[in-house]
Amino acid sequence: MWRTNRGHSALYVPCDMLYLRLLKESFLFAWQAIVTNKLRTFLSLLGVMVGIFVITCVFTLVDSMEDNLKSTFSIINDDVLFVQIMPWGPEADGEYKWWEYFQRRQPTIRDKDALEERMVNAAAVAFQTGTMGRAERGSNTMESAQIAGVSKDYEKCITINIDQGRYITDIEFQGGRPVAVIGADVADMLFPNGNAIGNDMKVKGLKVTVVGTFKREGVSLFSDGFDQIVMLPAKFSNRIINVRNADASILVKAGEGLSMDMLKDEVIQNFRSVRKVRPKEDNDFAVNQMDSLTAFLDQIFASLEIGGWFIGGFAILVGCFSIANIMFVSVRERTRIIGIQKALGSKNAFILGQFLFESIALCVFGALMALGLIWIVILIVNFADIGFTLGMHFNRFFIAMVIAVVSGLIAGIAPAVKAARMDPVEAMRG
Repeated sequence: MWRTNRGHSALYVPCDMLYLRLLKESFLFAWQAIVTNKLRTFLSLLGVMVGIFVITCVFTLVDSMEDNLKSTFSIINDDVLFVQIMPWGPEADGEYKWWEYFQRRQPTIRDKDALEERMVNAAAVAFQTGTMGRAERGSNTMESAQIAGVSKDYEKCITINIDQGRYITDIEFQGGRPVAVIGADVADMLFPNGNAIGNDMKVKGLKVTVVGTFKREGVSLFSDGFDQIVMLPAKFSNRIINVRNADASILVKAGEGLSMDMLKDEVIQNFRSVRKVRPKEDNDFAVNQMDSLTAFLDQIFASLEIGGWFIGGFAILVGCFSIANIMFVSVRERTRIIGIQKALGSKNAFILGQFLFESIALCVFGALMALGLIWIVILIVNFADIGFTLGMHFNRFFIAMVIAVVSGLIAGIAPAVKAARMDPVEAMRG
């Protein structure tokens, strides 16, 4: 920018320095408005604060739920299919016919054996079922232990982390031996002295020998992992678990280099043969995979985010009117200053930018206060240790700042235009 004084040579003032000065003065004016009129400014910022708080809270909750679910599902390998009676989400026609799914027959260990004989491209085929029941040792009792019956090769489909002892051997699986691998909570409750390995306990009245314990995974809002589990060979668990009434699954792991679509087609074809389903009849089972579950959850999370935008958008709209009001007041209070600035050579664009930057600064202050409240909420929830970990991603912070800047532009444009169009003589008389 060239500035020429009468009787002197032209003086060059860099544009970037001019805009930095403009930005600095605008933030100072905004800060002065907050300090001088605390209550008025706070009430004006309240709408923007509430809107950004609501939107960012929804984003934080959705992101935290997604992270917690992913950590819960991390034990399931991506190349594993689950043959069950119910799908994990709506099927091809978009309808979830739960009343029909409940009438289907649960998979059995015999179905697993028959399917395994027919499969060509599967690296492993396993069976799992489970129920809740009582586990005890002497006077120590756990009323709601998770009793699971699994078959050989289960550890190839699901990630198993042994802390002490060992896992169930193939011979013990084949023979249905009374052995168990227990979770950390079960071990702490039934064996407080830490001597679980090699000792006996009872599961629903039947005696089993503990051969190993799982590593502690911690409690989450969605799952306890293996912490409260008593894992038994499936052929032995048939004496405890009524397979007809308990949920059961057949797990099929893909062979190396095989796509999940090819594996799914092979599973459907062979299991229809196992179940003796006629060519024109619908499947009496569902084949699930992690991709379909994550896609279904993504739809739910996307709907929650839209709800957050909808609710927070109204609060931000009200906040924009409040910021616009305080900016009109600011223009009226600084009418003479505007006139002096114009008399000294300030152009309309400079006045316009000054008030726009001030409006943006006010919204940024409101966003920072909203984010500060969110961090306090996150600290309180995580300190309470309710089994659900809250955390805000950095991109959500960036989105909050963008919302604040856009809100400041929308709220400040009308007052800034009014200030820029003032006549300098009339403004100085004001």
